[in-house]
Amino acid sequence: MCHFTAIFLKVLLFQIILSNIAFAQTSTYQFARKISLPTGDGKWDYQKIDDGKLYVAHADRIHIIDLKTEKQLGEISGLKGVHGIAPVSGLNKGFISNGTDNSITVFDLKTYKVLNTIMIEGKKADAILYDKFSNQVFVFNNGSGNAIVIDPKTDKVVGKIEMGGGPEFAVSNEKGSIFNNNEESNEIFEIDAKTLKIKSKFSLAPNEVPTGLAMDVKNNRLFSVCRKTKTMVVMDASSGKIVATLPIGAGVDGVIYDEKLALIITSNGEGNATIIKQSDADNYTVGQILTTVKGQKTIVFDDKNHNIFLTGSDYQEDGKTPATGTFGISVYSVK
Repeated sequence: MCHFTAIFLKVLLFQIILSNIAFAQTSTYQFARKISLPTGDGKWDYQKIDDGKLYVAHADRIHIIDLKTEKQLGEISGLKGVHGIAPVSGLNKGFISNGTDNSITVFDLKTYKVLNTIMIEGKKADAILYDKFSNQVFVFNNGSGNAIVIDPKTDKVVGKIEMGGGPEFAVSNEKGSIFNNNEESNEIFEIDAKTLKIKSKFSLAPNEVPTGLAMDVKNNRLFSVCRKTKTMVVMDASSGKIVATLPIGAGVDGVIYDEKLALIITSNGEGNATIIKQSDADNYTVGQILTTVKGQKTIVFDDKNHNIFLTGSDYQEDGKTPATGTFGISVYSVK
């Protein structure tokens, strides 16, 4: 590489970094549009983005959306209280957790055809995670306090981890550790992805009922959102030390970390999202309270354009029952 080209690339990289910092500091999120998905009724849960597709959990089905066109590509229906989706692109398989009958539905990522159904031990299969480091799928049973580990090549259960309490969302550092919120014990569990043993338990006290969990792998920071105390806890993933605690809205369920913009965004079921700016590993400030829609408590984001997606339905007069035919995805964009 010639000297001039090297200098040009360094200058370009520096400009990109400065642009991202300015983007995060000066821009705000606004509602952009709604993607209507009128088929199916009932509760909604996790979303997942993989290979240009958005997977949306919705009661008895998964909606698959093309992120370029924002049109539905297909559905996987006949599910039993669906919670989460874990695509495994290398095997062209996806794994869906069904909380009602504690089964895992295996499907083809291209045709959306159901390939297999795995019955697992436990109650209320909830969060599900594919860990690239160990090449295993982890399923967290919120109702029975354990995690089941599946080999995605064979669709066989290869392990069980007793945790107690109520396991919620999980993340991987892709270096051998799985971190999982426990909403009953108010702890973050660290699991060794190879030995399937619990390595550490980190207390979130005085914060209570942790649900969503995200991670800044580069800075080794965990972001745990706690529903009862309406807080987001920033924790050192090595020591378990709480380095910051920030106020968020009520009814939180999900949280995402946008590394490029250095933003953490929590989705609060009361009808807002708390957008937090990261200055460095240990310093954070609330930058925006984004008005959303009541009940939109799960969140995912597109790291290419920074759009965030929240799902939900309108409600009937009682304020609790989803109105038929109103389900959809609200898209919020940076302006």
